[in-house]
Amino acid sequence: MFPIAPSATFGRLHGQAGTGIRVNVLSPGPTRTDLAAEVVGASDMEALGAMTPLGRLGDPAETASAAAFLASCDSSFMTGAEVFVDGGLAQV
Repeated sequence: MFPIAPSATFGRLHGQAGTGIRVNVLSPGPTRTDLAAEVVGASDMEALGAMTPLGRLGDPAETASAAAFLASCDSSFMTGAEVFVDGGLAQV
C-alpha cells in the first residue's frame, strides 16, 4: 500500500484492468496519536474528535484493521473503493 491522493489512485484504476492488481483508497480521519497531539495539541485533537458523528478520535488500531482488510484476501473482489475510517466525518 502506498500513500497517494484518491484522485490519482482512481485515475490509475483503468490502467490496471486485467492485471489482477486491485486499487482501493484508505481515507483515515482524525486519529489519536502521540505525533498528532504534539503537533496539533491534545485539546485541539479532542475538539476535532468531538466534531465527528461518533464524537471521538479514532484509534490507530481501527485504521490498521481497515488497511489489513484491504490487503487481505477478504477484499479480493473489491477494487475502485474508498474506505473511510473517519468516524463519519466525510459524510457530514
